[in-house]
Amino acid sequence: MAVAVVAVAAVGAAAAAGLGLPDRDSDASTQAAAAPPKTTKVTRQTLVDTQTEDGKLGHGTSATVSGRLSGTLTELPAVGATVQRGQPLYKVDDTPVVLLYGGLPAYRNLAPGTEGADVRQFEENLAALGYKGFTVDDEYTASTATAVKAWQGKLGLTKTGVVELGRVVYAVGAVRVEEHKAALGDPAGGALLTCTGTGPVVTVSLEVSEQRLAAVGTAVTVKLPTGKTVPGKVVKVVTVITPAQGNTPAETNLEVTVTPDDGAAFAGLDQITVEVVFTASRKENVLTVPVSALLALAEGGYGLQVVEQGAGRVVAVELGMFAAGRVEVSGGGLTEGMQVGVPS
Repeated sequence: MAVAVVAVAAVGAAAAAGLGLPDRDSDASTQAAAAPPKTTKVTRQTLVDTQTEDGKLGHGTSATVSGRLSGTLTELPAVGATVQRGQPLYKVDDTPVVLLYGGLPAYRNLAPGTEGADVRQFEENLAALGYKGFTVDDEYTASTATAVKAWQGKLGLTKTGVVELGRVVYAVGAVRVEEHKAALGDPAGGALLTCTGTGPVVTVSLEVSEQRLAAVGTAVTVKLPTGKTVPGKVVKVVTVITPAQGNTPAETNLEVTVTPDDGAAFAGLDQITVEVVFTASRKENVLTVPVSALLALAEGGYGLQVVEQGAGRVVAVELGMFAAGRVEVSGGGLTEGMQVGVPS
């Protein structure tokens, strides 16, 4: 008789071949045999193999904001506060340093005659704040300066029409104040505060060998300690190298950032451990049976006991993907809905 496979902890047919099951003196040609006491159906379905990793819920990587203006630090937003485009990020000598959106850091004064990508970025923000009368392009014109004077007047600044270096700070979006690095009354140069994004993100550390799990754009599921699940997406993957320290060797890992689809589901939660479920592999529209239905054949490989008209016969099958207690099978004349034995 063929031997029942009682447990399989493998992914794919290659892993199944190394289960180390005992040999028996039977083969797939067995035809006349009593029907097993328990049967199941061959089903056609999608198999999804998942891998669960721990992640840390927070607000993502922090960035340090350093002052570029001379003077005294006179105001800082509260830790945890959100700062949006056009709002003061801090104040120097009681004048605001303003947050604007963009990926290019400010690196020079902007005045009539200045040209470049930084001009376009600033003008895009000026337009987004409702100022008009200029063309958004790479050239800082007299019309731009006129709009800047109106902007400066609203902020309580001297209306020079020139954007001095250090008056604006760029971020990709609204920021959340994470930590103060300086105190009121300190010189305004140097590190002043750290910021993060405003929405919740989950950070997961993976081994480099698991890179296939976490391509940017990959859909994942985040499991909260309450048992609630929230779909999400991988938005960033960064290689992190930890230098050797003492007897501890250097280590390379992947830092994976996941953004949930529904940030509101994380309201009131911060700095907690959650589970992130990655999809290791997926097979669509394949024939499957429970792993417990597999038989190890004496001649090698695996089979199923097909039950027809009250009798069973063993047929050899090819194994594919394993997932969630089921295995992909093919060959042996298998069809969807066919009854196969499940040895006790």
